[in-house]
Amino acid sequence: MIIGLSIILLLVLLLPFTHVVEKNLEVFLFIMGVLSVLVSQALDWHLVKEALVHPINITLAVLVAGLLFRWFQGPIEKGILGISKAMPYRLFIALFVIILGLISSVITAIIAAIILVAVVSVLKIDRQSEIRLVVLACFAIGMGAVLTPIGEPLSTIVVSKLDESFFYLLKSIGVYVIPGVAAFGVLAAFMVKSREESAAILAQNEVASAAEANALNDIEKTISSQKESYAEIIIRGLKIYLFVMALTLLGAGFQPFIEKYLLDLHPFIMYWINIISAILDNATLAAAEVSPAMSPSTIQALLLGLIISGGMLIPGNIPNIISAGKLKITSLQYARFAIPVGFFAMIIYFVVILLVV
Repeated sequence: MIIGLSIILLLVLLLPFTHVVEKNLEVFLFIMGVLSVLVSQALDWHLVKEALVHPINITLAVLVAGLLFRWFQGPIEKGILGISKAMPYRLFIALFVIILGLISSVITAIIAAIILVAVVSVLKIDRQSEIRLVVLACFAIGMGAVLTPIGEPLSTIVVSKLDESFFYLLKSIGVYVIPGVAAFGVLAAFMVKSREESAAILAQNEVASAAEANALNDIEKTISSQKESYAEIIIRGLKIYLFVMALTLLGAGFQPFIEKYLLDLHPFIMYWINIISAILDNATLAAAEVSPAMSPSTIQALLLGLIISGGMLIPGNIPNIISAGKLKITSLQYARFAIPVGFFAMIIYFVVILLVV
């Protein structure tokens, strides 16, 4: 069983970077999820029911947000452009990432990701800056969303499993998370090119249309983003449903692996091993790892390892999935920037944990 799960883990890590799997990532992960539960003999009616029901709320949120944005796209775009022009551009980028990361704990990580896509689509920045902004914002959302049980499933499960109050995670890891969200916002301000630099790059790009270049030179007069069709909105919702179902199955399939090899390790080792959160459902990992018997410092280390590494690859978190899918960011494009950023953040936080503990 362990050999089979190890092979599946390697396939999930490596194959999404190939062209064929990249184009069919949801189907691939679903197949891997089914194989993992078959290998671990975890497939039963309860799991089937959970896999069918778990994605419903997320899918509905994505569908509703997509429809609302389609219906109110014009006013939203004009408002975003107006705000971005009312202050220094880099300050706007920093505040946008920071505020979005923090309010994701209230509006949910899913809605935050949809807002991210809407704003990035309107700003019309060059491709490199677009990828960097999306990656850094996804890190910020993934971290900020855990501050309350509303934000994402991981925080819901942890608070429930520990039988703690609504603001437990804010009190426990807020001192680590909030500065991290702020740091990603500041980093985004420096990593994203100025409006003028983006305009020049897009103007020189043969693929960029004249309409896109004009929109950057006179953004108040031209809104070049095209409305999604209803079919595109529905298809994206179905893909999210399949994706979340796949992650649910993968998490259940790998639970015996986690219980056998990970649960008795030192929390510092667990911190680094939890980098597998980049491809597995971090809520499932949290459910398997976190225990009321653990010390507060151990729980902090486990959670920080999970939420930071969740931004390193597209399957690691729902915001990554939504943003990359809508903006057509490939796994390789995402990983080239996200993995170094994620490793650097993991090292910084590990040093902080060592000093505190």
